[in-house]
Amino acid sequence: MAVITSLVSAVYFVLDTVLSLYFWIILAAVVLSWVNPDPYNPIVRGIRSLTEPVFYRVRKWMPFTFMSGIDFSPVVVMLAIKFVQVFLAQLLGRMMFF
Repeated sequence: MAVITSLVSAVYFVLDTVLSLYFWIILAAVVLSWVNPDPYNPIVRGIRSLTEPVFYRVRKWMPFTFMSGIDFSPVVVMLAIKFVQVFLAQLLGRMMFF
């Protein structure tokens, strides 16, 4: 039973780290949207290639996230990431007590 608990805990920590990293990438994309960066910069292209497919899907599924020229899809994705992180933490916490 300890092996399964350790495996689940390791998977949780890896997933939490990946979600946290993606959260910071989204935050970088938001900051980049406020300035006019060079679109040919490899870092800018990398950040946009990582975030735009997700933002596009959010805009497609929830058209109300783009209002009056302001795009709220990054906020929706960031809230979803935090929801998943809290949900998984609570789930792991409950699994540890059984």
